[in-house]
Amino acid sequence: MHVVVTGALVENGAVLLVHRSPTRRAYPDLWDLPGGHVEAGESELQALAREMREELGVQIVAESSSRLGDLHAGSGEDAVHVGVWQIGDWVGSPTNCAPDEHDDIAWVGISELGGLPLVHGVLAALVRSLPEPDRPPRRDEARTAASPSGPEIHRCSSAEP
Repeated sequence: MHVVVTGALVENGAVLLVHRSPTRRAYPDLWDLPGGHVEAGESELQALAREMREELGVQIVAESSSRLGDLHAGSGEDAVHVGVWQIGDWVGSPTNCAPDEHDDIAWVGISELGGLPLVHGVLAALVRSLPEPDRPPRRDEARTAASPSGPEIHRCSSAEP
């Protein structure tokens, strides 16, 4: 069984999603919350902090993070257990620091999640149930792109790693 942790960074009515590269073996060409495998000896919170740093270049404030629940997929050797967390506060501006894993990252309006192909369909309902953390906006570096065939997506400015 694979043990994975994901984190929902939410602000201004949007959640940060990563688009899995079409060349990925598992769940290619789908949108997901950022995260990854929990390594031996790590707690979920430690893995969450490491994954957010590796994938997005942000440092989470551990005290602001809360566990939302679990998702399960697959069976046998391909079974996946996903711990889902809400990250209330973080330091830094999210950028795509793992372009080999994700070909895009974007702020997606929570009300628009149903219009995207998601790794786990229940993610949309889970994220919609989240309260938005009470803190000042930080997305002044974001630019907005509207898709004529889908939801409005607020894309992060991406710095080259």
